[in-house]
Amino acid sequence: MINLLKFSLIFLSFTIFLCMYRAIKGPSIADRIIAINVVNTKVITIIIGVSFIFHETYFIDVALVYALISFTASILISKVIKES
Repeated sequence: MINLLKFSLIFLSFTIFLCMYRAIKGPSIADRIIAINVVNTKVITIIIGVSFIFHETYFIDVALVYALISFTASILISKVIKES
């Protein structure tokens, strides 16, 4: 089971690079914002997966804080784009 989890975390890491390509190359600003939100969601998933592998619960706290910061940043960026 741990090997499957490790493989899935490696696969998620690979897909983060694909999303970063979309964030850099995206045709519109909305595509870039969505790509960054997807990257943030995948990073949170990876942090929680690492928490399960190492049996450390404080990584879950780190993931929750990262999720709150990511959500706040998404709202602020959306407001800035809406005003432009």
